[in-house]
Amino acid sequence: KCSHLRLVCQTELKPYYMSKLWWCGITLLGLGEVGNFAAYGFAPVALVAPLGCVSVIGSAFISVFFLKKTMRTADILGGTLAITGTYLLVTFAPNAPQELTARQVQNYLESWPFLAYSILEIIIFCILLYSYKRKAVKHIVVLLMMVALLASLTVIAVKAVSSMITLSAKGNMQLTYSIFYIMIVLMASSCAFQVKFLNQAMHLYEATEVVPINFVFFTISAIISGVIFYQEFQNAAFLSVFMFLFGCLLSFLGVFIISRNKKEEHLQIHFIDCGHIPGQKLTGKIQPDSHSSCYGTLNKEDDLVKSQS
Repeated sequence: KCSHLRLVCQTELKPYYMSKLWWCGITLLGLGEVGNFAAYGFAPVALVAPLGCVSVIGSAFISVFFLKKTMRTADILGGTLAITGTYLLVTFAPNAPQELTARQVQNYLESWPFLAYSILEIIIFCILLYSYKRKAVKHIVVLLMMVALLASLTVIAVKAVSSMITLSAKGNMQLTYSIFYIMIVLMASSCAFQVKFLNQAMHLYEATEVVPINFVFFTISAIISGVIFYQEFQNAAFLSVFMFLFGCLLSFLGVFIISRNKKEEHLQIHFIDCGHIPGQKLTGKIQPDSHSSCYGTLNKEDDLVKSQS
């Protein structure tokens, strides 16, 4: 974001991929995702997924220094709630075995709770997809529920792949089993479709709506998949489960408060947007002739009158 804002302010417009700052940001983002992937090999799914609220807190506070944003009272309150929730999550996280062999993953796949969960998830996803494709229902909840259902499969596959790679690095080779490659295919395909529906949601709605709702849906789906597939809360005390869920609730509330009423900063766009023209069903972008001396402008008022007539 910082690199995009700097490029817009320059007199000579350059592609964003020519910016060293942009590549620095992408590299840091990639390293963060590698760390997130590795975390699934050492910690329960129910713990790693809710800790995504740390990125929301970090974005809110880092934007003050790099994007010159104003620190709001809502940011401080939301950050405090999210940090408190994070402390409860770490303290009362389930104590489940994290190093999973290929045979254990295969046994989990064949268990009846996961089979029942998969059938139910497929039915719900098909109903939502039918509403989205055939009925043109593009409500934010429909889109992000499909993202969450796909995310539950992604989380299951990511933990399995990360655990098997971790064991292989320690000398217990797991990469020769076919289940490892099945999980890689499942991880890649579910991620690709997640991006498709999430991108559609970002196109239709503001990020301040998409980010908190997607975080809540993703976290809930990840916790459910961890409970059903990896049996992470098996034999857990009632108090631990209650405090863990309470920590999730505080994290959700903190993310909503940070994202609420946050104004979107739009970059300058070099085209004219006609908006909704009465009498026309389809509207588009009018791109002026780039070779003209009046690129992006109208020469005379007469031109405007003629175009309207």
